[in-house]
Amino acid sequence: MPLTANDVDRFEAARPRLEAIAYRLLGSAAEAEDAVQETFLRWQAADVGRVEVPEAWLTKVLTNLCLNQLTSARSRRETYVGAWLPEPLLAGDPMLGPADTAEQRESVSYAVLTLMERLSPNERAVYVLREAFDYPHREIAEILDITEAASQQIFHRAKKHLAEGKARIEIDEAATRRIVEEFLAAATSGQVEPLVRLLTGDAIAIGDGGGKIPARFKAFEGAVAVATFLRGLFRPAAAKRALAGGSPEVYIWSANGEPAVVAVLDGQVVGVMCLEVTPEGITAVRNQVNPDKLVRATAYWASSDHGEPLFNAF
Repeated sequence: MPLTANDVDRFEAARPRLEAIAYRLLGSAAEAEDAVQETFLRWQAADVGRVEVPEAWLTKVLTNLCLNQLTSARSRRETYVGAWLPEPLLAGDPMLGPADTAEQRESVSYAVLTLMERLSPNERAVYVLREAFDYPHREIAEILDITEAASQQIFHRAKKHLAEGKARIEIDEAATRRIVEEFLAAATSGQVEPLVRLLTGDAIAIGDGGGKIPARFKAFEGAVAVATFLRGLFRPAAAKRALAGGSPEVYIWSANGEPAVVAVLDGQVVGVMCLEVTPEGITAVRNQVNPDKLVRATAYWASSDHGEPLFNAF
């Protein structure tokens, strides 16, 4: 039976929430959009008149599609060229979803999305549904076809895994700008010491080029190694400009609720560097330069009021 206009409206009203769930589960905006579109096709094929609670039905279908995707993604990651990092979302992107509580904001942070790669698909689903969207364990159990007790156990196990990371701090817009300005000033000073002072002793730096943009396969570890790498990365050089096809504009922004440096060349976002900040200092620098994972960022950037660049890189 064809969908009525009301049936389509009901799905479209749910789309933002479904996209936000799918993004947290998959770490990819493009894959999240595909999962939501497949959910719509399932909705289109269903006898929707017999669906008592459309929100629950759609969430169950979407979550199970994402679980299947996560299972296959694990094998794809084994052949991925270089380090894999999530697709960053720039501040204001509606796919970031609810941000009313500290738990909701943390669940979509770049740091937590990266850590969630350690979780099993079920752990990831339970954590996202409970922590970010406040689903009761009874409903999560129905969505995943498990018991309520199992849902609670899985949630506590997921929280324990994620708690092994460093304690992050929440940062407002003004503080974000100050942190990134200080970071960029140190990175472009030509000296290692100013950067070392901003980093924790066990800081890491890692990049995702997807085999398309040069990026080190293994993370730099330790404040001195990270600072040395960053000093070289921001050092002007004609060879870098030739490789990039120009000199990217550098902006202070935030991505996934964390301080970020955004590099833009001819209107295209070519890099998003996310900084993980703890009370002790910057503990991780994660640089996304894979062009396939910057398509949505570029589209959102074009429609945003981003002001003037801080400087031109290289």
